[in-house]
Amino acid sequence: MVEKKEKGKISSELGKAIKGMFVGMSSLAVTKQMLKTRMYLENLFMLITIGDMLGIPILPPYYSLRLLPYAVPNIKTWKRRLFKERDVTDMLY
Repeated sequence: MVEKKEKGKISSELGKAIKGMFVGMSSLAVTKQMLKTRMYLENLFMLITIGDMLGIPILPPYYSLRLLPYAVPNIKTWKRRLFKERDVTDMLY
């Protein structure tokens, strides 16, 4: 009887592991697409908010100043990402 319980427990854990592996594999593409969409939206938000730094005044300064506290922590990384040299291979990823 003890062996049946141990075999059942092992097969149950193995089944959970296999199920988790397939769920992870099937959700990888969706997750990558969601992260890419989030990146594009964050870039758009930063461009709209702080476009004056690049000479693209999209929003009136009043609204830009109201949104500035939310954008300040991301300015350095946004500028680095925006002015990064691009290569043909960057489009593949």
